[in-house]
Amino acid sequence: MKTEKLAPDTSAIIEGTISERIKTKKIETEEILIHEALIAELEHQANEGKSTGFRGLEELKELKELEKKGKFKLTFAGKRPTYNEIKYSFLGEIDSQITQLAWENSATLITADKVQAKTAEAKGIQVIFIEKKTTYKKIKLENYFDKQTMSVHLRENNKAMAKKGIPGNWTFEECSKKELTKKDIEEISREIIDEARCRTNSFIEIEREGSTIVQLEKYRIVILFPPFSDKWEITAVRPIKQLKLEDYKISNKLKERLNEAEGILIAGAPGMGKSTFAQALAEHYSQKGKIVKTVEAPRDLILPKEITQLAISHSSPEEIRDVLLLSRPDYTLFDEMRNTTDFLLYSDMRLAGVGMVGVIHGTNPLDSIQRFIGKIELGVIPHIIDTVIFIKNGEVNTVLNVKMKVKVPAGMTEADLARPVITVKDFETEKIIAEIYSYGEETVVIPVKEATKETGIKALAAKEIERKMQRYTDKIKVEIPSEDKAIVYVPEKYIAGIIGKEGKKIAKTEEELGISIDVRELKEENKTNKQGIKYSIGKSKKYIEFIIGEEQYGKEIHIYIGKEYLATFAVGKKGTIKIKKTNKLGKTILNAIKDGEKIKLIEV
Repeated sequence: MKTEKLAPDTSAIIEGTISERIKTKKIETEEILIHEALIAELEHQANEGKSTGFRGLEELKELKELEKKGKFKLTFAGKRPTYNEIKYSFLGEIDSQITQLAWENSATLITADKVQAKTAEAKGIQVIFIEKKTTYKKIKLENYFDKQTMSVHLRENNKAMAKKGIPGNWTFEECSKKELTKKDIEEISREIIDEARCRTNSFIEIEREGSTIVQLEKYRIVILFPPFSDKWEITAVRPIKQLKLEDYKISNKLKERLNEAEGILIAGAPGMGKSTFAQALAEHYSQKGKIVKTVEAPRDLILPKEITQLAISHSSPEEIRDVLLLSRPDYTLFDEMRNTTDFLLYSDMRLAGVGMVGVIHGTNPLDSIQRFIGKIELGVIPHIIDTVIFIKNGEVNTVLNVKMKVKVPAGMTEADLARPVITVKDFETEKIIAEIYSYGEETVVIPVKEATKETGIKALAAKEIERKMQRYTDKIKVEIPSEDKAIVYVPEKYIAGIIGKEGKKIAKTEEELGISIDVRELKEENKTNKQGIKYSIGKSKKYIEFIIGEEQYGKEIHIYIGKEYLATFAVGKKGTIKIKKTNKLGKTILNAIKDGEKIKLIEV
């Protein structure tokens, strides 16, 4: 196209195609008019660290070089805008000044902005509209990727590096022979941004001072440059495989739960495959006839065309909330939840009745729940989270079930300590792995271990307490719920004697043993209903022997005379329990045998 005068607007300069079109003679002109407002806007963007500002200034520099070669005359016209005109350029003030310049000088306006083009045409101005490309060139960044490459890391004055393999099993390898210069990185960055502006399925998601985040088709790219980082750097990540839910080895029980659950968290460390599983789950819901939308920053999930992908970086939480509530999706996938605003948005939508799937970083399954603590009320957590899926090395590693009940927390024994407790269970085994509750002014997360028989120090402590208490009665049962507390069960008639006047006796015993002792009534009648163990009685000069069998070695056995509990013993290596005839227990047993009373042995 031939034109006497050409007036580009900001969008055309940022696209960087005017110099290219002049070189290839697609456009021929005698003079290019550059409005001072355009330069001021580019300076403002560059000062804010935005890559668009730098790209625009580079294009102006290229046009100046072409002027020196006699291609055309470059003229700077118009007045420099005020600070407010630059600040509010998005309202169209600077575009209006450039359009006015083209009209006054009978110049052709060149723009990549559809609205600007239509406005100029309405005023009778000749317009060249730069349309986005329909065919895309392969950029240099793509040359660093092969089929096994997960991510590429380019840094100024360093060789290009790449992660190759699969989540949880990858190597970090060099993928260039020479170090990359600052100019190399800048050139690759410009290519990325140019293509992101041209390709219809690509976006510049976030642009800040010193950083630009781009979604270029399947590539998620982070560009860093001074002053934010010390040097120019590009990190590009792409999914190496797209899976369906059927590709994961999950139980039928979990499949059913996924169809019912409405407050799901997908957790895992970076690079472990969280987003890949989230994609598979979103596609699964869509195929089930559910309306699915996503909230992402950046929009890097590869999803079917039926699923709407929203960018929270281009809106506000309030706008996202309004859109979701008005469009009423069955499920919303919230990718990469990071800050308090994200957690609050997830909570609000879940409480509004929208099924939510959140993707969150965490090094273990409990971390994802803990990140909600302090951001929302503790009692609300079970209403917004019911299932946690922990992904490790690309597979479903652990699934947790979250519920609330009123109970005495594990490790506590007093009934009056009962409180609302969030129980976190392993979904498959249904074993409690942690409890979350308020303790004073703090919220605590306590891992719960499966109860085991007392061993080691606890067993020794129980034996010593039992020995001390035998001065009062032989009918004793001792429990050690914690290192600093013991519960002693004795018949009710002996409790007062053990405690003593004003608790002096029990206080002295506690001081001697270095442990707090709680004395309670021994209720025995239910235990005697258990099936007794078969045994025979042998006698030696010194001992009464209950012969049970070697297979019972190590087991603890209660001895009852009639319905009265006598004592508890461990079975010896030879399968026997030996009791001295001369001690109080031995004499009681001998008298019972002599009187024909029934002696019953019951396994603990």
